[in-house]
Amino acid sequence: MSLLSGLSVQVWLEVLAACILLGVLKTWSKTFVLRSRLPFPPGPPPSSWLGGNVGDIPEIKPWLRCAEWSKDFGNLIYFRLYGQHNIVINDYNTAVELFQKRSNIYSDRPSTVMLELTGWDFNSGLRPYGEHWRTERRMYQQAYKPDMTLTYRGVQTEKVQDLLYALATTPDDFRNHIKTVATAIIMSIVYGHDVSPKDDYYVELAEATVSKLAQSMFPGATIVNAIPFLRYLPTWFPGTGFHAFAGGARKLTDQMFNAPIAMVEKNINEGTARPSLASELLENCKTEKDRMHLKCVCATSYAAGADTTVASIEVFFYIIAKFPEAQRKAQQEIDTVIGNDRLPDFSDRPSLPYVEALYREVLRWMPAVPFGVAHGTSDEDIYEGHYIPKGASVIPNVWAMAHDPKRYPDPENFNPDRFFNENGDLNDDDMLYTFGFGRRVCPGRHLASNTIWLTIATVLAVFKLGKKKDADGQDIPIEADFTTGMMT
Repeated sequence: MSLLSGLSVQVWLEVLAACILLGVLKTWSKTFVLRSRLPFPPGPPPSSWLGGNVGDIPEIKPWLRCAEWSKDFGNLIYFRLYGQHNIVINDYNTAVELFQKRSNIYSDRPSTVMLELTGWDFNSGLRPYGEHWRTERRMYQQAYKPDMTLTYRGVQTEKVQDLLYALATTPDDFRNHIKTVATAIIMSIVYGHDVSPKDDYYVELAEATVSKLAQSMFPGATIVNAIPFLRYLPTWFPGTGFHAFAGGARKLTDQMFNAPIAMVEKNINEGTARPSLASELLENCKTEKDRMHLKCVCATSYAAGADTTVASIEVFFYIIAKFPEAQRKAQQEIDTVIGNDRLPDFSDRPSLPYVEALYREVLRWMPAVPFGVAHGTSDEDIYEGHYIPKGASVIPNVWAMAHDPKRYPDPENFNPDRFFNENGDLNDDDMLYTFGFGRRVCPGRHLASNTIWLTIATVLAVFKLGKKKDADGQDIPIEADFTTGMMT
């Protein structure tokens, strides 16, 4: 290491350039034979011979640029970032064809260096397809299958009612209340822990940790994902700021991974543990390997449940204030069907079709994960005369699918009525594709759907959401921007 540290910056740059060139040539050589007969899917011409389209993918809301490219290139778009092949799917039917009907090829995850550097490689949802993933997937399916989620409804109802109280007492702090209810539900189910109403350690930990993940996942977010060997460069080398980012992120990730399960084990030893997924799984742990799978499942549930649900509920609050007609129609339905003597509960869901349509429109109008989670190809494939190489990153542009004007006319408008057919009945578009595709669909989708729906129904039953007033009693205009990252 002392010899390497003594090399001049000029030598390092020459070595770096040579390694990049070798990586690109290696990628090209693997696909040369098929490429001589079949082209990649269409896409923007590379702006750089070496970096490919590295300058063409915006850091801010890349899903919008890829949706725009559909006008010129179609619904399957190819671009290259150094030696990494990337394919974006902008069309729902294409996503179903590849991710579901050809799931034997499209169920892997692309290799992402930053996951390991930040400590997020524990996450089952981002783990490569294989035996470890299958083991943990079985655990998820057991914990979150539809009939099992029935046992969680009491917790969800209790925590959503806590949200109502918090909104009534301190409405200005509504964003913190939203974050708290989502984390409170998942922490109670997974770890048997009641979070504090404000400034809870686990609420803040989840938000900070997942924010770091979001910044390191989408294409072009960090150069080390595109050129993996850069991870071995020393921290003093120019362009290696990702080391500092990853180091700070890893400290947070380690806390999120270890602290809650340590709390459960402590409570078990003291005889104060409440029933939870973690305590139940700990009873069945026979080996250290079993324990590691348990920690991965619990921590992944904690992270996912505390973030994507928050995003959807925040969109609901914003959009209802911006489009008051949808609120009026939903509240009229609630008053007619339920009245004013009680709050809506899960048994009312089939009887509130407009509230259901509103819930679906919230998921459609701004998906919580607009650029999806990239799938990886475990083998080569050919689709409509185009070559898709092994090891490619295939990205479902969920935002583009949800804003496809052929499927959803006037997609920028918030219109729950689009989910009713000509007979006035709800159609079959349940928007579950916002939770993923194929074998990689989110196993906690039923739990998340129930939490979001119940929050929408009960908040509308109690409150009128609107724009804040100025000193003259006039509405203050609101225009929200959305963060960029894996989740928005």
